[in-house]
Amino acid sequence: MASLRDIKQRIAGVKKTQQITRALKMVAAVKFRKAQQSILQARPYANRLNEIVGHIAHDLDRNLHPLLAERAPARIGYVIITADQGLCGSFNANIIRRAEAEIRAQEGNDVELILIGKKGVDYFGKRGYKVIGNYLKFFKDLSFKQADEIEDIIRESYLKEQLDRIYLVYNEFKSAMRQDVTIEQILPIIPIIPDESKNLVEFNFEPDAVKILDVLIPRYLNVKIWRVLLESYTSEMGARMTAMENATENSNNIINDLTLEYNKLRQEKITSEILEIVSGSEALKGS
Repeated sequence: MASLRDIKQRIAGVKKTQQITRALKMVAAVKFRKAQQSILQARPYANRLNEIVGHIAHDLDRNLHPLLAERAPARIGYVIITADQGLCGSFNANIIRRAEAEIRAQEGNDVELILIGKKGVDYFGKRGYKVIGNYLKFFKDLSFKQADEIEDIIRESYLKEQLDRIYLVYNEFKSAMRQDVTIEQILPIIPIIPDESKNLVEFNFEPDAVKILDVLIPRYLNVKIWRVLLESYTSEMGARMTAMENATENSNNIINDLTLEYNKLRQEKITSEILEIVSGSEALKGS
């Protein structure tokens, strides 16, 4: 049975842990609000650019542009985005579990990985997967330049036919308490089939659609990757804020339980001491 001293030490230890979780929650909350604002601003532009490129691609022979042309998918690439740190609930575990399931489904094809985030680098790097790119501390100073860097790698890999199909694996931000693991094909670009229920407008492209795509596609890829990085970072901060809030609440419950146990044990000790005094007093009277 724990002594009063042991229980006091446990309460003190839990309180120290609670201070840490509360501080981590506050830091994550500040970063989350900033990241949330960034993703909400980036989404409309990214979605509209996606629509424009997708609709142009639909009206074009896919073989006329190298980033639209499909090949037999013998070599598959995955850009897997995790966090550099833990303490964010199941954020990393969900990504890794889903990515592994997708990789197993590609049995018979060569699979190559581009890993963003220490958790993914540590996990996949130790399990014999073919890794062609590692990026650590990627979110420390997140900027559009980093999206350019990833875009260069995947575009060159596709154009040189080192990869036949490339997917992004990331957590899409829904709310601070919800992040959905998403797998999205980035290359070759998938045309968007127009909604026939809407009044469609036919466009004439000058000089021609292929040259317009030559200008638009690099921007389209950069913006898509930038949006995905923001989705992942915002999801991570939301998950960490929620996890640390839950940890802080749980520590409150533990402190309350330990305090109750401490008071009960202390009361029992006081009662025992009173009984000893009374018994001693009665013994003296009897003598």
